[in-house]
Amino acid sequence: MNLSPRQHWIGVLARAQLNELQPHEAALKDAEYQLIRAPEIGMTLVRGRMGGNGAPFNVGEMTVTRCVVRLADGRTGYSYLAGRDKVHAELAALADAHLQNAQPSPWLSDLISALAQAQARRRAQKEADTAATKVEFFTLVRGEN
Repeated sequence: MNLSPRQHWIGVLARAQLNELQPHEAALKDAEYQLIRAPEIGMTLVRGRMGGNGAPFNVGEMTVTRCVVRLADGRTGYSYLAGRDKVHAELAALADAHLQNAQPSPWLSDLISALAQAQARRRAQKEADTAATKVEFFTLVRGEN
């Protein structure tokens, strides 16, 4: 599945941890902007499929936070993220708006790269932790005739 650059950075921003975004807060907010949709918390229905391709079923609900901002030059940034973090949602929406510039600022490109690398490290660590708990089952064949 090929993602557009914007789809990639929105996903990275949504999966980022707040403490990874906070060092960039001053730079992200160093622009005139207005909140089109102030950060708000809501619920969404999560759906799943048995075996990945079966009939869809409702797994349950989860909380999400969303935000929409518009910079003075008209660029609009959006964010949707899992959980209840209004500060994170606003920073992610601001980053999305800044990244839509014809020439995205180098520090924003560095931000997305750094966040993506941190997420890849966390994913690799989680996979290693999970692999360490893997149990190999085998069948003993009895020597009966």
